[in-house]
Amino acid sequence: MSQIVIFASGSGTNAEAIIRYFSTKSVRVGAVFCNNPQAGVVDKAKSLGVQLEFFDKTQLVEGDVLSRLQAFRPDLIVLAGFIWMFPKAILEVFPKVVNVHPALLPKYGGKGMYGTYVHQAVLENQELKTGITIHYVNEHYDEGAIIAQFETSIETCTTVACIAAKIHELEQQHFPKVIAQILETKKDYNL
Repeated sequence: MSQIVIFASGSGTNAEAIIRYFSTKSVRVGAVFCNNPQAGVVDKAKSLGVQLEFFDKTQLVEGDVLSRLQAFRPDLIVLAGFIWMFPKAILEVFPKVVNVHPALLPKYGGKGMYGTYVHQAVLENQELKTGITIHYVNEHYDEGAIIAQFETSIETCTTVACIAAKIHELEQQHFPKVIAQILETKKDYNL
C-alpha cells in the first residue's frame, strides 16, 4: 500500500479532497503536517481520522520534521495549500514532493504568489483564462518540473471570488487524480 503525507497551512479543502479520494483506494494518507494549529485543515483531518503533526519554522528547517517524515516513509509528499518554502534537506531525502499552484506557471508564480494574491494579479492583468499547475517541488518557489496543467476561462469573471471558485473546482477535480496517476505509474516526469 502506498502512503502519502500532506503538508497544509490553511482551510484544508484540497487536503480533504485528497483524503476522501483515497479513502476507498489502496493508498493511505498517513498524516497531515501543519504549521498552523488554528488552520481549517486541522478539524478536517481530525474528522476524517488522519493523524496530525504540528511544527514550527525552526522544526522544519533544523531537521525535526525530516525525522518525523522518515518515520512515516511516504511514497509521496503532497503540498496542499502549504505556503512556506520546502527545505532542500527534506527534498534530498524525499525528492517526490508535489504541489498544486493556482495559476498556469510560469505566470503568477514565485514568493508571495499564493491564494488570493494570485487571483488578484490575474484579475488586474485582465487574463481571459487561468488554471492550475501541478508540479514537483524544488528549492525555488514554483519552479519544479510541471506534471500537469488544467485551464479554465475567466472571461466572465469580474471578482477575485469568481476566479477562486473556478480554481477551486479545477483543484478538486484534478489534483487527487494526478496524485493517483503518479503513484500508480511511478512516473518520474523528468524529475
